[in-house]
Amino acid sequence: MENNSIKYKSDWIKSKALDLGFLDVKFARAEFMEAEAEKLKQWLDMNYHGQMSYMENHFEKRTDPTQLVEGAQSVICLSYNYYTQELQSDNSAPKISKYAYGRDYHKVIKKKLKQFQKEIKETFGDFNSRYFVDSAPVLERDWAKRSGLGWVGKNTLIISPKKGSYFFLAEIIVDFELEYDAPIDDYCGTCTKCIDACPTQAIDKEGYLMDASKCISYLTIELKDDKIPIEFKDQMENWMYGCDICQDVCPWNRFSSQHTEDDFVNKKGLLELTSEDWNNLDEEKFNELFEGSAVKRTKYKGLKRNIDFLNE
Repeated sequence: MENNSIKYKSDWIKSKALDLGFLDVKFARAEFMEAEAEKLKQWLDMNYHGQMSYMENHFEKRTDPTQLVEGAQSVICLSYNYYTQELQSDNSAPKISKYAYGRDYHKVIKKKLKQFQKEIKETFGDFNSRYFVDSAPVLERDWAKRSGLGWVGKNTLIISPKKGSYFFLAEIIVDFELEYDAPIDDYCGTCTKCIDACPTQAIDKEGYLMDASKCISYLTIELKDDKIPIEFKDQMENWMYGCDICQDVCPWNRFSSQHTEDDFVNKKGLLELTSEDWNNLDEEKFNELFEGSAVKRTKYKGLKRNIDFLNE
């Protein structure tokens, strides 16, 4: 088989992605996302994005990858596992989402993507491309759905029938053709566990629609107000940063497996902190615990606000 054939290139890229530690990789054709653009507009019109005003920006780029990369033909869609069976040792301590136990995933995965892009260029020659991980106007979930990485579940997260949903999404948009994968079926069926379990009723009663302004992850990370709205008092289920409830109850996550990323392992004793330790957290300890962590996004003031709200 010729080294420049579409099939050879597609097979090589998929094999290399797995070698680099990605959980899965699929390909989608780069094109304007008409249906997704309409859905995004409706979601924004309902103000379900809350204070995430950045979701309104760069609408054309967000829905058309050819606006991001000149001559774009393909979107390489990737997932990266962060699931762990590790839990905080004090059951009464304020809770932190699994994805934030270790080093900031943006830094970890971007390093992988940079290496991946470099190796593709060394093998097949130069090309136009950009890579992304949750930090640019890219509809990552929709590309994951289009490529067949998983289906969009009733909790609005991508679910893989073999790998669950505890994974990050990333993309490389490139200006060459690949063998494209197809979307897969939705296997949520009649299950409503995520809808029933959400304490703030952020998920629509029919599923597949999220009012992000009610989501605990939004309230503890994206909301920048001095106080969390009082209406959510006693609904936070002790989450101080992020929330895993709708994933924890999802039956498909019985297929999640322990990640193998050393950078996602907590090395600073975070999981051993007691409820008292968190209540007495000062800024110096915050900076020590969360150096290089995604939790730095809330700053000390934000995390302290969340902990205080849980104690009110």
